[in-house]
Amino acid sequence: MAEARDAPPVGSEALLLTVEEMGRADRAAVAAGVAGEALMAEAGRAIAQAIRVRWSPRPTLVLCGPGNNGGDGFVVARRLREAGWPVRLALLGDRTRLSGDAAAHAALWEGPVEALEPALLEGAELVVDALFGAGLSRPLEGAAAAVVEAANAGSAPLVAVDVPSGLSGDSGAPLGALAARAALTVTFFRKKPGHLLFPGRALCGDLVVADIGIPEAVLAGVAPRSWENAPALWRGQLPRRRHDSHKYDYGHVLVAGGPMTGAGRLAAVAALRAGAGLVSVAAAVADRLVYALASPSLIVRDCEDAAGWQALLEDGRLNALLLGPGLGRSEDSWQRVLASLGSGRATLLDADAITLGEGRAHRLFGAVRGPTVLTPHDGEFRRLFPDLEGDRLTRARQAAGRSGCVVLLKGSDSVVAAPDGRAAITANAPPSLATAGSGDVLSGLVAGLLAQGLPAFEAAALAAWLHGEAATLAGPGLISEDLPAAAARALGQVLSTARFS
Repeated sequence: MAEARDAPPVGSEALLLTVEEMGRADRAAVAAGVAGEALMAEAGRAIAQAIRVRWSPRPTLVLCGPGNNGGDGFVVARRLREAGWPVRLALLGDRTRLSGDAAAHAALWEGPVEALEPALLEGAELVVDALFGAGLSRPLEGAAAAVVEAANAGSAPLVAVDVPSGLSGDSGAPLGALAARAALTVTFFRKKPGHLLFPGRALCGDLVVADIGIPEAVLAGVAPRSWENAPALWRGQLPRRRHDSHKYDYGHVLVAGGPMTGAGRLAAVAALRAGAGLVSVAAAVADRLVYALASPSLIVRDCEDAAGWQALLEDGRLNALLLGPGLGRSEDSWQRVLASLGSGRATLLDADAITLGEGRAHRLFGAVRGPTVLTPHDGEFRRLFPDLEGDRLTRARQAAGRSGCVVLLKGSDSVVAAPDGRAAITANAPPSLATAGSGDVLSGLVAGLLAQGLPAFEAAALAAWLHGEAATLAGPGLISEDLPAAAARALGQVLSTARFS
């Protein structure tokens, strides 16, 4: 029996592999006795099968590059021809210069090998892009660029092998001005970050992950630190209720209710729907009635200033703090933020609470004494981390390391990153979430999960996933008020499923 240290990491089915990590996984598989030629044969078989599931036989052009991606293409062409498809194959470079597994599979192709040029696309009703995989590190150029540009301009659907040529498998960004635009991408063993980060997600089209015989055990040696945000990542941390429990067992969220009451109300109700046992809103007397009308389940407490907030923090039962939505940007609000971070309680900072740290981020991060989650959108992120550049995964991970906080960088491809280097990319958010107030609901979901004792990274990741699922359940015409109840339904569904997994 394998030792515990050789077991695949937690949430292994949701792991993402960088280009370098996938290369190590390939090499580990070969070292474990899986022939590289067999891996290539399985990759080509899987691509051909994915094509045949989606399309009927039609004139197909397979574009092959000079490396292993091209070797996959030779297998695809052979498999499709054996199935009765009319196939042409074009190669970038000289067939005699192919080596290793690619040369072995090229030798099995009995049809002509044509020189790569845009004119070949005429008459093709399906194009297979096996030019370059995720390992490409430079922009497309020459004949490859000309053919990809022509394919993008044409009407024939394109199937990409591993990633569309010209796309970074790590960042999801084109390596230059051009990348292939696929209707279908078939990759192997595990997804890569570039499959989920925009614009890569859009350029990949439908994504299929094929099992080509790489053993799961290689993951232990690769030790990746990125996941797709999915139940496999946080299933073990789901908030569960005992039959002999009461509301105080599930935490008490304190929301800083500011003068823009809509945002605070959305966040507070979402915290309740996430399962917090109690939720209190600290509000000025002038705003008390507005908050009280948000839900009879909310507790509204008088709080006129930072001193009043500090007095509320003397109640040790308030174990999760939420500041930012509708808070305002006064010096008094800044003092509430510092007091919250210094309390050591689980704290979520969003919106105004993040903006207040602009120009004094070192003071903000220096005040952190307990689990803290930051939920900025891109504009707010730049206020705290103006010097950080790169793709969203890289920036969120660097920000988490610098701040000592879990960072949930919001967007259509939200990234959750922890100070220890773990990160998750959320891929289930529909475009209907682009509506006023949806971010406030997300903050409340995170806070409600923190109150129930979830670790900060898992709370943020689960909340982001629930947010996307809730929007899908709510359907067209979504407004932010729909999200809390829909998130509760989504949580109920995943809890029900987890009982039997």
